[in-house]
Amino acid sequence: MVVISHDNRAVRVDTALPSNELLFKSLNGQDGLSTLFDYQLDLVTDSASIDLNDLLGTEMLVSVDLVRGGERYFHGHVSHCALIGSDNGYLHYQFSLKPWFWFLTRTSDCRIFQQMSVPDIIEKVFRDEGFTDFELRLTSTYEAREYFVQYQETDFNFVSRLMEEVGIYYYFIHSSDSHMMILCDSFCAHEPYEGYENVRYHEAGNELSIDEDHIDTWGFERQLQPGKIASQDYCFKDPKADLLVGHQLDKGHARSDYEVYEYPGSYRKRADGESLVKNRLEESHAQFEVFSGSGDVNGLCSGFLFSLTDNILSEQNREYLVRDASYKITMDDYTSGGDGVFDFKSTFHAIISDQQFRAARTSPKPCVQGPQTAKVVGPCTEEIWTDEFGRVKLQFHWDRYGSSDENSSCWVRVSQVWAGSGWGAMHIPRIGQEVIVECLEGDPDRPIVTGRVYNGDNPVPYKLPENKTQSGIKSRS
Repeated sequence: MVVISHDNRAVRVDTALPSNELLFKSLNGQDGLSTLFDYQLDLVTDSASIDLNDLLGTEMLVSVDLVRGGERYFHGHVSHCALIGSDNGYLHYQFSLKPWFWFLTRTSDCRIFQQMSVPDIIEKVFRDEGFTDFELRLTSTYEAREYFVQYQETDFNFVSRLMEEVGIYYYFIHSSDSHMMILCDSFCAHEPYEGYENVRYHEAGNELSIDEDHIDTWGFERQLQPGKIASQDYCFKDPKADLLVGHQLDKGHARSDYEVYEYPGSYRKRADGESLVKNRLEESHAQFEVFSGSGDVNGLCSGFLFSLTDNILSEQNREYLVRDASYKITMDDYTSGGDGVFDFKSTFHAIISDQQFRAARTSPKPCVQGPQTAKVVGPCTEEIWTDEFGRVKLQFHWDRYGSSDENSSCWVRVSQVWAGSGWGAMHIPRIGQEVIVECLEGDPDRPIVTGRVYNGDNPVPYKLPENKTQSGIKSRS
């Protein structure tokens, strides 16, 4: 059997196994803004002693010699591996490469974050899971918010929905030993891929050949989007505040003025609402005009810029941001004695570089179905712990991190039997009592106490069932 090697080949793969144990055959994959990349590798070997457990979860790297010089890398972690067949004594394996962010789909939790901004929460979740390969390229100011709840959802879904809510998106930069997650909120965070600042268009079928990788098909589309976004919310501390906000953008075509209205907007200040509807409109209009192309360009990567040249439509010759891309890289057959020639094909979608991208809100927010109970908590030196609105602090049964004190939750409003302007009823739940909690609109970030119940530590005031005919109210103050 001929000894096979990837030495001096234009495409190479590095794995947790010794060099040349597995050799590159093909890559099919895709990546995109705010998308987990997925690269499917077909590798071959003449070894019959490979243990897939030695590779599952480990890092892999594909290195490609670029036509314009330098190397391009596809780095990821093995999420799936399989033996798929054999040919002429060589075994064929398939591997799926995912980003480290994908590992957060494999862990879920219920926990509370208080007085933290969205970037602070993201950083904490990442670091708690042991990941540091990320960079914040944020231009907006993100204020600390009182209360965020991760409720019966994966870390991936929780972080993704927070980013989608405030307009943060991400992409990955691959290097020879890692892939860096770039979190951004502005088109200013992007730059061209080195050597691919300008990319020529040369239509497929043109008899004149060119000696550089290029785009050979090009097109674009437009899709009608809402022209207005409006939102409303309510703040009990200032019930007369006008929190209705709106934003509009006229694209100059028929029926461009349809409005989308959202409630609740989950904001308490008008300025926050205005920022929210602006992000929502940018989310829609990132889909308004999309450009597509294909070719053999080695250096078109999601999250990077390029300037198109030589298009027959001169207005198309401008700078674009690659929104998503698919790749197919194939190597000639090792068993045929090939000379290492490879084929690189890519297809992509792009938007104009100064069109602000926002990720679509595809990550669902958990909805609390029905009431639940919690324990009233506060400082150990107090019997009643409340604020000027009669609110209390709670320890939820699902919260395994809370310490059953005044820091266990936000202040939670308490329903009373009667509430007027300076008059009505007031019964403040005491520390240690069990209360019934519901969530407004099913939102775990908006709990409210709607009732109280007895339990084994807080028994009924009269012995039952012996005194079952007695009714009334018994006070201890």
